[in-house]
Amino acid sequence: MTKITILDGGMGRELERSGAPFRQPEWSALALIEAPETVARVHEGYIRAGAQVITTNSYALVPFHIGEERFRSDGLRLADLAGRMARQAADAAPGVRVAGSLPPVFGSYQPDLFRADVAQDYLSVLVGGLAPHVDLWLAETQSSLEEASAAAAAAKPTGKPLWLSFTLRDDVEPEDMPHPQLRSGQSVADAARLALALGAEAMLFNCSRPEVMGVALAAAHEAALGLPLGVYANAFDDSQDDDGAANETVSTIRADLDPPHYCGWARHWADKGATIIGGCCGIGTEHIHHLATYLDQSDNT
Repeated sequence: MTKITILDGGMGRELERSGAPFRQPEWSALALIEAPETVARVHEGYIRAGAQVITTNSYALVPFHIGEERFRSDGLRLADLAGRMARQAADAAPGVRVAGSLPPVFGSYQPDLFRADVAQDYLSVLVGGLAPHVDLWLAETQSSLEEASAAAAAAKPTGKPLWLSFTLRDDVEPEDMPHPQLRSGQSVADAARLALALGAEAMLFNCSRPEVMGVALAAAHEAALGLPLGVYANAFDDSQDDDGAANETVSTIRADLDPPHYCGWARHWADKGATIIGGCCGIGTEHIHHLATYLDQSDNT
């Protein structure tokens, strides 16, 4: 019988809701730059809600969001600040761990933009700033095997545990795609085998519709038996596969994923073997409180 580990929820929308500076293209990085105290408050809010792992606000600290010039001049300092904000919040709540967010450095959902020759340069800045403060690495919203491999390579010298989280094709219904795929078109089964080969301590799926997570969990379980699995879905109205400029707009949030309904999906994922569950874009503190209250209290069998 395995206890569920509760993650936090999305950072950007929670910052926006709190009144923090928030816009594209900077997204969640803008609050870190202009009002870092608001980032600390969001971390603290998720911990109060019941999150056992909080994620650094470093997802948007890449040239795609803050520009090449600012990244070169301030990237390391901002990554260090993001790490310190999360660490301070976690240290005030015994038992809470900090996950260092390693994002897709060329933009979410755009595996075609990946450049192996540049990825390590960008990732090394994030790793250098975050490493002193984090307990583990969370390479998240990885759209391809190549993105995940680059993140793993960047994190490996630190010796800290790695969780790999992939984003899924969610532009078709699960019954119409029996073999689930990453946004690159590569298979979830191959991603699970890669996670094992890279020594990841957990494999997760994030920033995709709740409806596609169950089949992905089943495929990952079959391909990598014994690897801990997790889910943190988004609440976007539409599939991001339909929008090549996903990071340039603020997507609308669906109305049917209130905390009780999201928790219903979480129970389904737990039944499918997920032992790490939280939320991504549009999933806030109320959702995490609901998960911590109604999901973490029952064991996953």
